[in-house]
Amino acid sequence: MTKAYGMELRERAVRFVTAGESRHAVAERLGISPSCFIKWLARYHKTGSIKPDKMGGYVPRKIAGADPDWVLAQVKGGDVTLLGLTDGLGERGLKVDIRTTWNFLRREGLSFKKTVHGAEQLRPDVARRRYWWRRYQNRIDISRLVFIDETWTKTN
Repeated sequence: MTKAYGMELRERAVRFVTAGESRHAVAERLGISPSCFIKWLARYHKTGSIKPDKMGGYVPRKIAGADPDWVLAQVKGGDVTLLGLTDGLGERGLKVDIRTTWNFLRREGLSFKKTVHGAEQLRPDVARRRYWWRRYQNRIDISRLVFIDETWTKTN
């Protein structure tokens, strides 16, 4: 992580400018970027100090501060997805990303897995086709089957 320039360098740079040197000349002489030095001077003229601002800090968690109980109730109720939770939070007025929802659940020690079978298997048309496929599977002539290795096949 980067660190702020030291106070000695900042004070020396301000002294050079107050002595009459140009900002760009001072920046080049001390090996700092002119835009950085100009920002220091702006802070110096505004506040009287060239002390660096605080870097980094705590970012409050969106879900934890808004509606964690609703999310936890949805997960414990079952049959919910990350996308569903994210959309539900959006409907409740909290616009978050799917990653934010996932991070919240991970911090809470919760996880939920997808079902073993796809939900489309419950549709009547798919269930009917699967039934007939299983029923006629044993009638396929194995000697006519061909294995196609698609390891190196590009799909794009």
